[in-house]
Amino acid sequence: MKRKVLSKIFATLTAVVVGTSSFAQDKPPNVVLILMDNFAYGELGSYGGGVMRGAPTPRLDELAAEGLRLMNFNVEAQCTPSRAALMTGRYAIRSGNSTVAMGSGLPYGLTQWEYTMAEMFSDVGYTTAMYGKWHLGDREGRLPTDQGFDEWYGLANSSNESSWADNDRIPQAVRDNMKDISVLEGRKGETSVPVARFDLPMRAQIDAEITKRAVGFIEREADSDKPFFLFLPYTQTHQPRTPHPDFQGKSGNGTWGDLLMQVDSYAGEVLDALDAQGIADNTIFIFTSDNGGDFFDDASFPGPWRGTYFTGLEGSLRVPFIVRWPGNIPAGGVSNEIVHEMDLLPTLAAIAGGTIPEDRIIDGMNQVDFMKGATPISPRESVIVYVGADLFGVKWHDWKVAFKENDVGYGAPVKVFPTPVIYDLINDPREERPVSRALESNSWVGGPVMQTLNAHLQTLVDEPPIATGTPDPYVPAN
Repeated sequence: MKRKVLSKIFATLTAVVVGTSSFAQDKPPNVVLILMDNFAYGELGSYGGGVMRGAPTPRLDELAAEGLRLMNFNVEAQCTPSRAALMTGRYAIRSGNSTVAMGSGLPYGLTQWEYTMAEMFSDVGYTTAMYGKWHLGDREGRLPTDQGFDEWYGLANSSNESSWADNDRIPQAVRDNMKDISVLEGRKGETSVPVARFDLPMRAQIDAEITKRAVGFIEREADSDKPFFLFLPYTQTHQPRTPHPDFQGKSGNGTWGDLLMQVDSYAGEVLDALDAQGIADNTIFIFTSDNGGDFFDDASFPGPWRGTYFTGLEGSLRVPFIVRWPGNIPAGGVSNEIVHEMDLLPTLAAIAGGTIPEDRIIDGMNQVDFMKGATPISPRESVIVYVGADLFGVKWHDWKVAFKENDVGYGAPVKVFPTPVIYDLINDPREERPVSRALESNSWVGGPVMQTLNAHLQTLVDEPPIATGTPDPYVPAN
């Protein structure tokens, strides 16, 4: 009798477990997207940094071993354009975000007409949250909860504002006209409100709070029948580079070592939360950065590339990219195929069952087959290189044709080449030898590059870009 009862209990538990497992497999995958700030290509151990930069990065290196590591993942050359391209799947020049209109009195960021990654996920039933740096608009109508996120916490603008909070060199008349320098919090349908003063002490603390909220969100949503999209645009390693007190001096190798330990630890906490809730296998986990390092003396390390952000060089445009999706993306993959941050919108839409607008030009490409290993070739052959609204060049396969060049993003003259120069990015990764006999025999590259460029320029005629500072409501002319 006892054995029969136990058998029935075991059968019931088995049915529950099998049913739960089946539900987990049928449920669309969750998505966690970590976007670092000014975090260059060469910082992680899996990209040649780690201990060489002052501290190992074991959690993120393990993530790379468990998923796909891209060596040619491209972004736009500065913060706002990069975030605009990521959210919309479009070159930032199209959305009016190739430059920032801050200080002009005009609204900056994404118009309501743009369709964002968060809106795509929301439209197919995902719960969406963002904790971190937005930098795509700092007024009502342009904040994250106006662009598809159910909730958010963080900075409307950027980390450098923390150094303004107690700056006694700012005249009172100027300060009176400045927006509050605050950390904001908001929910969809409600007005975002200040929850903390964003000064230098808070600057050191905010990424810990972002991590705490991310873990809490995962714990809260793990048992929901809805999948989630969790966007974590961390504020490090943007200036001022101030580690949390828990990591200050911990590496024994200075600020960068401390920050690497912090970045790796916080990513590890988010990964551990997924494991603890038993949902890691049904979660796409992405780690990347908005652009290369800045132009300060202690800038992030670009690895084998040259250049800072605000340039068209590879040190500006190539950043680390790791994606893990157990059972779908083969572990241990490494590729030098060209992928761009704009590709994430159509790729994730294809996975989540979302749709992409057909009434506008979308520059992103669906990379699902490539990331899953069904093909070793990325569908993307090229990237148009903008710095601000200026066209600096075209990257095509392993070649780059440059029309303009600056060595660093601030205080350096822009060189305009009377004849475009060609760089072989395999044999000249630092873009230092534009003229050589080898390149004479490869001037044929100009043909496909100009075809690519002309096709792109025609799209700007067919669909004129939104002007920077355009207010809502925006209605396309065509």
